[in-house]
Amino acid sequence: MASSRAVPNHAFRQLRGRRSPGEFAAAVRRAAREIDEQVACDARYIGRVEAGEIRCPNYAYERVFLHMFPGRTLTDLGFSAREQVRGRAARSTGAEAAAGTGAEVAPVPAPQAPAPPTTHHGDTGEESDVLRRAFMKSGPATVAIVTLGLGGTPAMASAVPVPRRVGAAEVSAVEETVRRIRLLDDRHGADGLYQRASRPLRAAYALLDAGTATRRSTADRLHAGAGELSISVGWLAHDSGRFDDARSHYAEALATARLAGDPALEAHAFCNTSFLAKDAGRYREAVRAAQAGRRAGRRLSSSRLLSLLALREAGGWAGLGDRTGCEQALSLAHGLFDRGPSDADPEWMSFFGEPELEALEAHCHATLGDWARAARHAYRATVLQDPHFARNLALYRADLATDLARAGSHDEAAAAGHQVLDALGDVQSSRIHARIAATVRLLLPQRRLPEVGAFLDRHASTDPRR
Repeated sequence: MASSRAVPNHAFRQLRGRRSPGEFAAAVRRAAREIDEQVACDARYIGRVEAGEIRCPNYAYERVFLHMFPGRTLTDLGFSAREQVRGRAARSTGAEAAAGTGAEVAPVPAPQAPAPPTTHHGDTGEESDVLRRAFMKSGPATVAIVTLGLGGTPAMASAVPVPRRVGAAEVSAVEETVRRIRLLDDRHGADGLYQRASRPLRAAYALLDAGTATRRSTADRLHAGAGELSISVGWLAHDSGRFDDARSHYAEALATARLAGDPALEAHAFCNTSFLAKDAGRYREAVRAAQAGRRAGRRLSSSRLLSLLALREAGGWAGLGDRTGCEQALSLAHGLFDRGPSDADPEWMSFFGEPELEALEAHCHATLGDWARAARHAYRATVLQDPHFARNLALYRADLATDLARAGSHDEAAAAGHQVLDALGDVQSSRIHARIAATVRLLLPQRRLPEVGAFLDRHASTDPRR
């Protein structure tokens, strides 16, 4: 929760330079992997540091930042001494939480001594421990902890009522759940997450229905958080082949956006609706939804958001067989993308960089039947992609394998297919399984080729449907 005493961290902002918060967050995650740390850094976390809300990072982030900027101390990076922050947090957290929720919350005592460095999986700051203690008393946080494998028991979740007053702690719980879902999806894909993620979504909307937010700003954050959570759960349904469920979740997010007058949430809902419509073969709807998303997105200042929406529109035109419409939308998407990132780029767009641009353009060419051109763009997507986005990387390689097979490059298709199979132990996505199965069908007539035969045999031995 932001404090009136928060002092912007200008030193950290200068270190980010011209990179967007999302791009800088990706650099932090890469640096973490270099030293075997694991942090769930995203654009929102970077924004909170720069705003001064996080006065000192937790031990995992400290190691990563000092690795990124060797020779500097935390003070050089604009942070405060750990003992100073811990003491202040212990004294103020109870009072701030009580003011935000209208309930009495006991202060959390400061630790007697600093804990030894540990790896925090998915932690977003030293204050997260305090926040978790605060929102363990509220519905969405408890359900999030249970359903996303973060501790707790189902009985504990079902026993927790919706709080009488909704404050910053409850809203932060919803926002944290959205970030956790996105992180887990990036690494492992949607299959297995969808059913577990639906329970915190119901809890978030129960908070909205209660209508007990303490401030207008809190109510706005809750609407945005619940809407983003609905989109995230809808995406899990979408990626795991539950198109009707996904359509319902996206529609719910759109309704929430309209009620709250939130153009950013509205643009996001239309963006995902367009993507779903294309995948479902409703190409005219895909075009209309993307255009509606662009109208909402023009009220923001994010060229990258408008670029993504133009790519969604291009995919719809390609499905309709309108090559001219597709090429015009692709040209618009590239022009907008080339304007670069900005601080106004939504947090959820951290996945959208040059690899995704290449991949979506590959989809358009593949839909129009230009397989060689599609393969070139799909290959660039695989080369450029950050390995952190394991699901997306596997998906790009599956697309590449299909495009190569259709273009007649059978050995290359088999090699790309092997890379997809390498990832399927950690990544579970029905879309990826469906696409690699399509590659298998295309390559069956070429079974006598050694590379192709080896790939087909390996797929047959690992196919989960056998």
